[in-house]
Amino acid sequence: MIGHETARRGEAERQTLETTIRASVNLDGTGEARVRTTVPFLDHMLTALAKHSRIDISIEATGDTHIDDHHTTEDTALTLGRAIRAALGDRTGIARFGSAHAPLDEALARVVVDISGRPSTVYRAEGVEEYVGRFQTYLAGHFFRSLAQEAGLSLHVELLYASDPHHAVEAMFKALALALRQAVARDGTGVPSTKGALD
Repeated sequence: MIGHETARRGEAERQTLETTIRASVNLDGTGEARVRTTVPFLDHMLTALAKHSRIDISIEATGDTHIDDHHTTEDTALTLGRAIRAALGDRTGIARFGSAHAPLDEALARVVVDISGRPSTVYRAEGVEEYVGRFQTYLAGHFFRSLAQEAGLSLHVELLYASDPHHAVEAMFKALALALRQAVARDGTGVPSTKGALD
């Protein structure tokens, strides 16, 4: 059984000609967010992710947002995913699976996650308007796919219905947070796989 006195922390960095990202997480935190990506709506979503997952998230990012928000959003997700993978270690003692619905006014989203070590993503969010402010809403799906790729998640994200694009994206991030909160929880039962390994 994993000792509860030891916090599970992970860090990651990514530097390219397009972005510079540093991320750290504490899976056993309180939901504190210290997030500065230079993409205001992404900061808002990451703050919600931290708050409702109770994972402390710290991210510093700069990028070519004078072009658009694509590279910064993608690379932030990749780096955050790597930090989460590092914090999980060999995944011994985690619940592994999580599922949640999250409403935000008229919007309702569902997320199911398996910390399997085998990345895959199903993303279904039809009919959402193209922008929330300057943020292109298709980037939400890109964020989820990039996060799952580097964290080693099987991730299913569905927007069941919505009319406000802000509410739609935020409901998906909140559902992800709640599902992750379940999946990373410690249950002390060893590696949660009949294979004896998660990879």
